[in-house]
Amino acid sequence: MKAARIHEFGNTDVLELEETEKPQPQDHEVRIKVHASSVNPVDQKIMAGAAQQRFPTQFPLTIGWDVSGVVEAAGSKVRRFSIGDEVYGRPFPTRNGAFAEYLVMEADQLALKPKSIDHIHAAAAPLAGLTAWQGLFKFGKLEKGQRVLIHAASGGVGSFAVQFAKWKGAYVIGTGSADNLAFIKQIGADEAIDYQNERFEEKTGDIDLVFDLIGKETQQRSLQVIKPGGRLVTTVMPEYKEEAKAKHIQLEGFTAQSYPEDLEQIAGLIDEGLIQPVISAVFNLDEAKKAEEMNAQHHTRGKIVIKVI
Repeated sequence: MKAARIHEFGNTDVLELEETEKPQPQDHEVRIKVHASSVNPVDQKIMAGAAQQRFPTQFPLTIGWDVSGVVEAAGSKVRRFSIGDEVYGRPFPTRNGAFAEYLVMEADQLALKPKSIDHIHAAAAPLAGLTAWQGLFKFGKLEKGQRVLIHAASGGVGSFAVQFAKWKGAYVIGTGSADNLAFIKQIGADEAIDYQNERFEEKTGDIDLVFDLIGKETQQRSLQVIKPGGRLVTTVMPEYKEEAKAKHIQLEGFTAQSYPEDLEQIAGLIDEGLIQPVISAVFNLDEAKKAEEMNAQHHTRGKIVIKVI
């Protein structure tokens, strides 16, 4: 089979499409005929060797930690799925990913694909959707009527977070570039702030939850807008815990986990027409390097998808 793999750390140049053996599922695993995957910020970190502490890498490694496809084979102890089921999920980043024609992964990290969308759109949902869902609700405890500030609201995770928060009944404020402000409002935000030309801490306040996808100065400045007892949840390093504690703010970092029950809820919202994956570009598998080069620019609206079939 064909797979886009790395044999060493580096920039996008280390990613190469090559022939490798078709993987075989173990007892609790399924083999998926991959229809599509998508690009994520973690790809760049793993390829550069910057995620070793969180996701230790063994070479060669196939990139791609989103998958939508069809179950082709199953281990002897798999009961949740049958051959031919359309599934989606997030492979764990220490194992081979889905920039490949076939993928093996644990069956209990998958869910049935949303029925109302194709594999290309389904592949845009797992990692970004899980991150947004768990950040807002598991760690952020977001409730109806609360005020939430979402940074990088036009990106892959941010675009899901805006939609989830609005579905929950929160008052949603998103930051983004000037070109993306109309889009951020279009997907549900009540307010959109131009982070390049405006200081968000001067434009808003009394925030119950900040969802931080950027870190560093943005994380520190966010502490100014959160009311006492509020939360700051980040997908990067929580760097300002002492400052947060002094302001009676809970600051917490997390990495999304591939819980099938969360994937099922996300699929349900998609099938009800309440949530829609946002795609900015689609590349073929042999263009994976080009897709990652686009990803490295950090200005993508929604997700970049890799089409395998």
